[in-house]
Amino acid sequence: MKLFYYFLAGAIFVLLVETTYLVIKTTKKSHQTTGKRKIYVDTSALMDGRILKVAETGFLADNLIIPRSVIRELQLLADGKDSEKRERARFGMEVARDLERVVYCNVEILQDELDRTPVDERLLQLAKENHGVILSNDYNLQKVAETEKIDVLNVNNLASNLRSDYLPGDTFMLKITSKGSNAKQGVGYLPDGTMVVVDNAHDKIGHEVKVEFEKFIQTNSGRMMFAKNISNQKSQTKPQANPRSTRFSVKKISKKSQK
Repeated sequence: MKLFYYFLAGAIFVLLVETTYLVIKTTKKSHQTTGKRKIYVDTSALMDGRILKVAETGFLADNLIIPRSVIRELQLLADGKDSEKRERARFGMEVARDLERVVYCNVEILQDELDRTPVDERLLQLAKENHGVILSNDYNLQKVAETEKIDVLNVNNLASNLRSDYLPGDTFMLKITSKGSNAKQGVGYLPDGTMVVVDNAHDKIGHEVKVEFEKFIQTNSGRMMFAKNISNQKSQTKPQANPRSTRFSVKKISKKSQK
């Protein structure tokens, strides 16, 4: 009988341990899922402006923090003598204002100290102390942040990664999977899923053909590329010499030989 109670107590203990472990794991996962990053915005990202488009799509559902020192740097540039920087700085202040209206992210103007600390140093300090990341297009700032083990979000890197792997004029061996909507068109797909419409490939379904990309378009439903089938193109032969010029050169040589 005692053995039964010991066995029951052991089973209850194991059950409590497993339940506690599952509760802790679920709570930790929920915290990681709902937790938002602190993203400290740099001057270069505001003057670039593309970050506003990214935020409006909902891809930045985080806490965007714009230090007051960044706003002050924009104001100094906007009052400067360089006309190009002046226009970009004014545009950056408009982006900062418009970001506050985006519903997908929380924008905070951080009232940091306005001392002689450079803006880049202040951003690195804030990100490191608060376990945040920096949003910047400044290549040098990104390299310094990497040495400090601070993550950097760079819109230039984002645009580069989203850019098509193939440009007009590039060639590729593409498998034609179906007919196109127009006559003599075939349709195939790149490894990343991009649809390619190929001229003169309607009779190549199930076969691979060599295509040359001509253009691509971006629509709300995705990216689409257009190409032409160049598998049947023959290599151009060298033009034959003009027979008139050949006879003329022979005559000249013969006259010289007679002399």
